[in-house]
Amino acid sequence: MHDETPETFEQLWVDAVKAHGDSTFLVFSEPDASVSWTYLEFDRLVAQTAHQMTDWGLSPGDAVHLALKNSPAFVLIWLAAARLGAWIVPADPAATARDIAAQIRRARPTLGFYAGSREDVYRTGAAGQLHRAVALTESVADARPGSALLSTDGDIPASNSLEPSRVLPRDRLAVMFTSGTTSEPKGVMLTQQNYFRLAHSMADIIGLRPEHRWLVTLPMFHANAQFYCFSSAIATGASVALTSAFSASGWFTQAAELKATHASLFAAPIRMILARRREDAPPVRLEHVWFAQSLGEDHYREFAEYVGCQPRQIYGMTETTAIVTGDFGVKPRPDVIGTPIPGRCLELRDPATGQPVAQGAPGVMTVQGEPGVDLFEGYLDDPTTTARSFSVRDGQTWFSTGDLARADADGTLRFVGRIDDVIKVAGENVSLTEIEAVVSQAPGVLEAAVLAVPDPLRDQVPVAYVVARDPKFPPVPQQLAAWAELNLPPHSRPREWTIIDELPRTSVGKIRRFQLKAAPSTDTKAPV
Repeated sequence: MHDETPETFEQLWVDAVKAHGDSTFLVFSEPDASVSWTYLEFDRLVAQTAHQMTDWGLSPGDAVHLALKNSPAFVLIWLAAARLGAWIVPADPAATARDIAAQIRRARPTLGFYAGSREDVYRTGAAGQLHRAVALTESVADARPGSALLSTDGDIPASNSLEPSRVLPRDRLAVMFTSGTTSEPKGVMLTQQNYFRLAHSMADIIGLRPEHRWLVTLPMFHANAQFYCFSSAIATGASVALTSAFSASGWFTQAAELKATHASLFAAPIRMILARRREDAPPVRLEHVWFAQSLGEDHYREFAEYVGCQPRQIYGMTETTAIVTGDFGVKPRPDVIGTPIPGRCLELRDPATGQPVAQGAPGVMTVQGEPGVDLFEGYLDDPTTTARSFSVRDGQTWFSTGDLARADADGTLRFVGRIDDVIKVAGENVSLTEIEAVVSQAPGVLEAAVLAVPDPLRDQVPVAYVVARDPKFPPVPQQLAAWAELNLPPHSRPREWTIIDELPRTSVGKIRRFQLKAAPSTDTKAPV
């Protein structure tokens, strides 16, 4: 289908500018105003950014470190790096100096971009490791002539008047550091071809068209916003409405005012949106919403009513580039991740033996693909973990995701959790992820996390940490225990309930379970 097109992200952008130059590409929403650019207008800014970065000493194969919130500058630097054959290292803009130092030490970037408001932290972490560090405003001002990013003098040509790109498909385009919920973050290496392939895949499976518009409220440094929204939009000439920050109470207003048709979210932000929804929130009628991670049936039904469509659960990782599975049936359900998307080959394997599991048994999702094409290239400076993650069988490469799922009789998949999230309670397999989805629907609960603790009789038992929907009226542990008796099977019922202010999370919403045992309780901690 795309055989005659060089499979690079840079070429994807060039083709989009040529085909959709006068169409809106980006609408950036700040608290007081929104600004938009067409594909051609934004491409001129990309060309200026690329020229400026070259003047600052960036060469093909060099890295650029980004510690920026959602902003036009983030998108400009990303596309400019793609044009130059350089690669980005997107970081959590709220990262500590220690984390910044570790990322820069490992990626060895030439340039770094950061928010001027966090200069002390960034420069402390980057001290002595960068050729140049540039402070930006993270506002629309960065995309205006004379800014720190666009200070180059003269008229820089847009991409459609430049010489053909010399960027190659296997050139590196990004290294994304994983969340590191249980260990040191891994640097996921991604190529130009990875982005090209995933862009078409993500657009094709939902029939994305030029008139569609993504609402992006999740952080740009994360794969979800880059892979599922921006890349698919560029592949089809669609547009993106990018907000400077996530607002649970203002999400419906943003979706309406920015004329969004599509959205992508995690379960945790959805629960926050529902809890903080204003009574005067405008009606929203989206054409498509997909979400990741567990969402309870009640929350699913409520959110579907508010957005005007049936959200569809998906499963993917930064390492898999495009998603692996999606619930694209006629009647989407809240409790399944669907079936493999076209072009994906997936097996469920026993974590101990590596053999395929029986129908209904949990198995590790193992994905067939080609590294650097439809799977990530490998882990930065970590050949041991890379080798352990890939296996070759009958000439085909397989990637072990480390996530468990089980298949229904018709092949529909249900997410179980990470390997470590499934525990044995008196010999029974219990998924902590599934318990969390159910407990999050209990009266008075906003969200919950469940851990396993040793038990002399049952080997392990689950315990729950709960955040109140209304902090002034937190739920009572004894009432939660009574509710669990009606809604969870015996082995899955938490043996202890702790009310806390908030769950410790990564910046993209993943729960840092290992931090929970030290979390202070705000109300009571009661065994059952």
